[in-house]
Amino acid sequence: MIIDCHGHYTTTPKEHQAFRDAQLARLDDPGLPEPAPARISDQQIRDSIEPNQLRLLRERDGDLMLFSPRASSMEHHVPDPATARSWARACNDLVHRVVGLFPGHFAGVCQLPQTPEGPLDDSVAELERCVAELGFVACNLNPDPSGGWWVAKPLTDPFWYPLYQKMVELDVPAMIHVSTSCNPSFETLGAHYLNADTAVFMQLVRGDLFGEFPTLRLVIPHGGGAVPYHWGRFHGLAERMRRPPLAEHVMRNVFFDTCVYHQPGIDLLYRVIGPDNLLFASEMLGAVRGTNPETGSGWDDTKPLLDRLGMPEADRRKVFELNARRVYPRLDARLAAAGG
Repeated sequence: MIIDCHGHYTTTPKEHQAFRDAQLARLDDPGLPEPAPARISDQQIRDSIEPNQLRLLRERDGDLMLFSPRASSMEHHVPDPATARSWARACNDLVHRVVGLFPGHFAGVCQLPQTPEGPLDDSVAELERCVAELGFVACNLNPDPSGGWWVAKPLTDPFWYPLYQKMVELDVPAMIHVSTSCNPSFETLGAHYLNADTAVFMQLVRGDLFGEFPTLRLVIPHGGGAVPYHWGRFHGLAERMRRPPLAEHVMRNVFFDTCVYHQPGIDLLYRVIGPDNLLFASEMLGAVRGTNPETGSGWDDTKPLLDRLGMPEADRRKVFELNARRVYPRLDARLAAAGG
C-alpha cells in the first residue's frame, strides 16, 4: 500500500473562498452581517477532487492521502478568535465531506483555529471534535501563527502543553505546518515554510519536549527544510550544547516527509535520515505544481524519485506504508478494520 502523508485541499469550490472573503470583509466593517459557511453540494466536491487529487493519486500508483485544509489559507495571523474558530470548522467540515465521498482514498487531518499569541483552548476543542466526531487522524500545528514575525513561544515551551496533552490522549500526531507569511522578507512557499521546518527542529534539539511527552509524534514536512542537508551542523550543535544524541533525543519522535522535488535531494534525505524516519509524501497540487522541464514529470511526482533509490523491500515498505501506520495509529486502525 502507498500512503501519501501530505495533501491539502487546494482545489476547493470558489464558494468556500467567498465565505472567507466575507469573513475578512466583516472584520474590516463590523456592520456587515455575519456570513454563513458556503453551501457546497456533493457534486461540487466531486468535481473539485476527481480530476485533481484523486486522478493524480491513481495515475501515480498511490492508494491513500492524508488530507488537510489548504495550509496557506489557514491565515492564523488574523487575530479574531471567533473568525478563526468558524473558518477552521468550515475548512475541516469540508475535508470531512471529501473523506466521506472517497473513504478509500483520503483520511482527514485538521486545521486548528490558532491566533497570534492567543490561547489554545479553541485548538484543543477543535482537535477533539475532529478526531472524536469526524474521525480525523492528525492535525496541522502552526509554530508561527503571526505569519512570519515569530512572536510565538518555541514549541518546547509549556504554553503548548495543553495541546500536546490532548494529542497524546487521542493518540494523534501533528504535522508542523505554517501558513502564509505576512513578512515581506520571507516569501511564503520558498522561504517561510522551509524556515519553519528548520527552526522547529532546532527548538526540539535545544529543549526536552519528548522527555515531557515521550509518546508525542511530530512530522516535519518538506523533507525537513535544511535539516538533512546540514545534519552535521545540528549534530555538532547538539554536542556543543551537551544535549543527548539526536537519535534518542529527537528522532524517536520526529519524522520527515519526502516533499523534495529533485533526485539529489531525495538521495541525500534517504542517506542521512534513513528509512525509519521517512514518510512518503508529495503535497500534490500544492506549492510546486507543473512539469519539470528537465524530466517531463510533475515536480510533485515524488514516487519515481524514491523508486530510483533502489531501496531494499523492507525499507520501501517502511517509507511507503508502515511508518505512516506507526505514526498515525488511528489511520492504522481504520485500515485494519477495512481489511487493509
